[in-house]
Order: sequence, then structure tokens, then C-alpha cells
Amino acid sequence: MAVRIFITGGTFDKEYNEITGQLFFKDTHMHDLLEMGRCHVPVEIRTLMMVDSLEMTNEDRELIVHQCIQCDEDKIIITHGTDTMSDTAKVIAQKVTGKTVVLTGAMIPIKFGSSDGLFNLGSALAFAQSLPHGVYVAMNGRYFNWDNVRKNKQTGMFEEVK
Repeated sequence: MAVRIFITGGTFDKEYNEITGQLFFKDTHMHDLLEMGRCHVPVEIRTLMMVDSLEMTNEDRELIVHQCIQCDEDKIIITHGTDTMSDTAKVIAQKVTGKTVVLTGAMIPIKFGSSDGLFNLGSALAFAQSLPHGVYVAMNGRYFNWDNVRKNKQTGMFEEVK
């Protein structure tokens, strides 16, 4: 069975406007990333929204939960902004069972060329296929349980809650 990939936005898919200097959303880069990574894992991709995670609402999170519950696949990756990734993971963990859900993202937009996004996506694909059912965050080559992770805004890394 395929791995389901839900796109929600975040730095992962941001573009850069060279004139205004602002970051914005246009479309997901997922297809290009999978091709660039020479991915041979069957995937089903669906864009749910394109929002910065700081602007994500409770309704947005409920839509993510609904889609996780409704999809046929039991291995799910969600691309998500890093600032509230653990908040969304918590909501999913409270409502979705019997599936392996891995949230991932990027600290640097894919379009910048030096992004961590491709590495994080590859890690998330591997973790989604190998971890038991549950909700996880995959960043920086590691996976974290949903209830034991936070973004360290000083280091720009994800870490276990101590």
C-alpha cells in the first residue's frame, strides 16, 4: 500500500519574492522533491492547505485529523511548519489510531537550495514505513514521539523534552 502524504504548507513549500523580500506560497514542491530523491516508494499526495503554521487554526487541525482518519493508507506523512508542528501532532495523537503518522518540515525553504527539507522528507518516508502505529515528528535525521518533542528556537533544531 502507498504512503499518504498530506501537504499543509510551512517553510517547506515557501517561495521567495526577490522584489519584496517576502516569503509566500505558490504550490507544493513535493513532486519535484520525490523525483530529486529518486523515490520509488508508492505515494498518494494531497494538498490540504498552504499556510504558515503560526497561522494554522483549530479548524485546519481538525481537517488534518479528518483526512488522516478517512484515508485508506495507514502510513501517513504530513508536511508542516515547524513552529506549531508539535501542537498539531498532539491533536492528531488524541484522535487518530491504528496508523503511523509522521510530521516533518524544513527550517529553510526548499527553493533556497540549501534546505534540510529533502533530508527530512527522506527520513519521514523511512520512519513512516518502519515505525509502529503512533504519531511522530521527523526532523534532523531523528524521530521523536509526539509527546516528547519541541523546537529549540535558539538552535533551530528539534529536541526531546527533558
